[in-house]
Amino acid sequence: MVDSRVRKLAELLVDYSVAVKPGDKVAIEGDIGAEPLLKEIYVRVLQAGGYPFLLMQPDGIMELLFKHAVDDQLKYVPEISRIIAETYDVRIHVAGESNTKGLSSVPPSKLVTRSAARRYLSETILDRSARGEMRWVVTNFPTPAYAQDAEMSLDEYEDFLYGACLPDPDDPVGYWQKFSARQQKYVEWLKGKKKVHVIAPDTDLTLEITDRPFINCDGHLNMPDGEIFTGPVENSVNGTVCFSYPSIYDGREVAGIRLRFEQGRVVEASAEKNQAFLLEKLDTDEGSRYVGEFAIGTNEGIDRFTREILFDEKINGSFHMALGAGYPESGSLNRSAIHWDMVCDLSRGEIQVDGEVFYKESKFCI
Repeated sequence: MVDSRVRKLAELLVDYSVAVKPGDKVAIEGDIGAEPLLKEIYVRVLQAGGYPFLLMQPDGIMELLFKHAVDDQLKYVPEISRIIAETYDVRIHVAGESNTKGLSSVPPSKLVTRSAARRYLSETILDRSARGEMRWVVTNFPTPAYAQDAEMSLDEYEDFLYGACLPDPDDPVGYWQKFSARQQKYVEWLKGKKKVHVIAPDTDLTLEITDRPFINCDGHLNMPDGEIFTGPVENSVNGTVCFSYPSIYDGREVAGIRLRFEQGRVVEASAEKNQAFLLEKLDTDEGSRYVGEFAIGTNEGIDRFTREILFDEKINGSFHMALGAGYPESGSLNRSAIHWDMVCDLSRGEIQVDGEVFYKESKFCI
C-alpha cells in the first residue's frame, strides 16, 4: 500500500507547485529510491493532461561516473538534457538518495569539471523560469540515508518531511496559499529598501538591495518551502559571517565556515572541516566568490538541522546566503557553475533594513 501522504504530495507538486496544464511537456527526474513518489507524479501528470517523460537514476551511478570517466566524458552533456532545459514546459526533480556520502572521495577538481560543463543547463533553466517559459520544482522522498543524516528513525523522518510539506494534509493547497499571503506582507514592506545589516554571533554583515526585489517562496519552486530571498547587489557585500551549521555540497560536509567579504567578494575563507574543498569550490569560476542569494528561512515545521539543504535553508529563525549563481527574477546578475547555500542561526541575532529592525530572534518585527 502506498502511503496516502505520497499521493497527496504528488498532487500538491503537480497541481499547485508547477500547475501542469493539458499539453505540457513534463520532465520527471529522480533517484530510484524515490520510485513511489515518481510513479504517483507520473500518474498525476497524465491525469492533468500533460506529457510526462521519466528519467530515473539507479543507485550509485554518479559514483561510477566519477570513478571511470575521463575529462572529456565529464564535460559531455547529453542531448536530451539540452532539449529538456531549452524546450520543456515543466521539470520536476525528486531526490531519493540511498547514500548521501557517495561522492565524498571524489577529487574536487572532477566535481568542478562536471559542474562547469553543465552550467549552460542551469542558466538556461533559470533564465526560462524567470521569463515564465518553464516551471520547475524540487523535492525529496524520505529514505533511510536522509533519516540517518538527520539522526532520526525512518518513521520519525517521514513524519518530519511530510509535516514540512503538508502541514494541513486535508487542504495542502489552501495552506500554501495562506502561507503565501502572509509572506507577501514582508515582501511588500521590503520594496524600495536599500541596505541590510545582519548581526549575529561572530557575524556582522552589510549588503545592498537597491532595486533588487525579494521573492516570496511559497511552494512553487521547492517543496517544502518557506523563505523570502533576493539577489544582493554584487559588489555590495561587506563584513564577516560565521555559518552556524555544517554545509553539504557534492556529498562533502564542510563545517565551521567563516567568510570575510570586501566589495562583494570573498577575500578570506576558512573552515574547521574540509577547508581545502571549500577553497577549491570558491575558485570554480569568476562568480563563485560572490553572493547570488540572501534569504530568511520561515518554515515553522522545520525546527532542526538535518544535513539536507532543501530543508535546512528554510529553518525558521535562520538566514542563508548562496555563493555563486543568483536567480534572475531576484535581480541578481551573478553567474557561476555553483550555487552553494550556507545557513546561519538567527535565534540570537537580528536583521536591520535601512536602520530599522526587520527581524529579530526568529520573528519578523514589522
